[in-house]
Amino acid sequence: MEQNKKVKLIELGLIDYKEAWDFQEKLFNEIIELKIENRNTDQPNLTPNYLITCQHPHVYTLGKSGKEDHLLIDDQELEHKDAKFYKINRGGDITYHGPGQLVVYPIIDLDNFFTDIHLYMRCLEEAVIKTCADYNLNAGRIEGLTGVWLSEPYPRKICAMGVKSSRWVTMHGLALNVNTDLNYFGNIVPCGIDDKAVTSIQQEIGKEIDMKGVEKVLVSHLAEVFGMQIF
Repeated sequence: MEQNKKVKLIELGLIDYKEAWDFQEKLFNEIIELKIENRNTDQPNLTPNYLITCQHPHVYTLGKSGKEDHLLIDDQELEHKDAKFYKINRGGDITYHGPGQLVVYPIIDLDNFFTDIHLYMRCLEEAVIKTCADYNLNAGRIEGLTGVWLSEPYPRKICAMGVKSSRWVTMHGLALNVNTDLNYFGNIVPCGIDDKAVTSIQQEIGKEIDMKGVEKVLVSHLAEVFGMQIF
């Protein structure tokens, strides 16, 4: 079957987490329905791909394999911090999203690229590693842990990842700390790992970073790593 490398970039700006989640689900389900229809026709239609970029107001999300006690504050404290909490259908444990954090949700059909979810995760990581390098940060991986890390002089996570896939269609994605208020991570056990720190590009460089600039760089590296044609 012919592959569609074209990927539509959708920039949502600052958007409520649940609103973005519902939008993801809509696109995700539409692609899956088209794939099911294609199985029953002699003239299949190309499946579309989307790359959503956004930021969220303060929110904590818990993946399917996470533990609720990794959220260290109660409902009253959540309200005081103007934060929300959702249990969601991605992999992984608990994480934080907030202003100053670049969130990217690839809603893509991996049949258009490669059908290997582990390779998919490594490619997401590689695009972030290349982005960090453009800001003179030596980022990489830690064996056995998902995401992107700075290892010297001690391990600290700069980008969290959690995805869902069905029929090789993906949703959810990555969250790169750019100008993120890292104090909010103090209210959780980030990704269920209690002995690793969290950082941001701003924290490492010592100055506020242009969010649109980081977005442009990361999207460019995603296109390069996956062979996407962004439009």
